[in-house]
Amino acid sequence: MRTGSEPTTARSALRVRFWLCVWGVLWAIFGTAAFALAGRPGWAAACGVLWLVITIDMTMILRHIRQGPHYQPGRDVPPYLPPRQPPGTPPAPPTQRHPDRPPP
Repeated sequence: MRTGSEPTTARSALRVRFWLCVWGVLWAIFGTAAFALAGRPGWAAACGVLWLVITIDMTMILRHIRQGPHYQPGRDVPPYLPPRQPPGTPPAPPTQRHPDRPPP
């Protein structure tokens, strides 16, 4: 069910993003060291910049994880406000998004 509030209630898999950052940091460190030892300063600098970007992203992800359920709701928090209907009533029919067009 779409409510129209998805941009404000969207969830992000922060723990998955964190582990992908860890993987990226390991490869960036390896790339920086390997290219530096191979005498390729341009590629070593590119891997170093990538390492910096990944580290900044990782700190933001850790900050959001530590801020708690406001930024990383648990499984018991619904991703949207449920529709207000009395119990036992059938769901309302979908509304037409463009009232000036005839229904299909």
